[in-house]
Amino acid sequence: MDYEKLAQEMRELALIAGDKIMEIYGRDDFGVRSKSDDSPVTEADEAADALISTGLRAAFPDVLLVTEEQADSHDLQADTFLIVDPLDGTKEFIHRRGDFTVNIAYVENGVPTRGVVYAPAKERMFYTLADGSSVEEEGPFDKKVAGKTAPIKVADSDNAALLVVASKSHRDQATDDYINKYAVADSKSAGSSLKLCLVATGEADIYPRVGRTMEWDTAAGHAVLHGAGGKVVHFETHEPLVYGKDGYANSFFIAYSPAVELKPA
Repeated sequence: MDYEKLAQEMRELALIAGDKIMEIYGRDDFGVRSKSDDSPVTEADEAADALISTGLRAAFPDVLLVTEEQADSHDLQADTFLIVDPLDGTKEFIHRRGDFTVNIAYVENGVPTRGVVYAPAKERMFYTLADGSSVEEEGPFDKKVAGKTAPIKVADSDNAALLVVASKSHRDQATDDYINKYAVADSKSAGSSLKLCLVATGEADIYPRVGRTMEWDTAAGHAVLHGAGGKVVHFETHEPLVYGKDGYANSFFIAYSPAVELKPA
């Protein structure tokens, strides 16, 4: 893989998709329907998916592409693949809360090694460079030329005063019970894959997820966190979370800075 080309294409396609999403977001009304699993999908999800898929297939025709919005791709598997959630945080989008992202990732032998997470409503963009390290780029964003970037790195966490981030839409008692095992200085909520990026930047120390997610929800944020020195592990075993599983469904997991002393589930 040409990692320089990969980084450039993923960044550009995330920005193109983000523009389309924000165009639809700005309307007084937009189409929403329910998928077979009763989760919502909007015309923004489908329009962003079409733009990203077309771009990735043109640039990398020999690499398997898995995307949330194309159910046929969920039955395909390979050691190396691209995986996309064109609009992660659809509920946040529908309720106009701004915490939604475009996620594009590249997985090699079960590990998300490259990725981009773009939050167009918040004007924040995180991605991995060709060498695998992670940065946040400052806006405004030019599609062809990257602007000023700053390296990001997980926090040197203080286990006596941890910063926790948890799901905005899916927080429950099991999540709170686990968080309460730690000495928490502050807790915040965020939508979509932004939670993984907040750990990557050191704005949070730990993000426990006790609930269903899919690999396209997490792969891009996982790659960004990995490039910033962080880890994502199974909630119970603390073994690394791997990708390319049957059906692309995740187990419960914990994303964290390695300085955090993990508690048992």
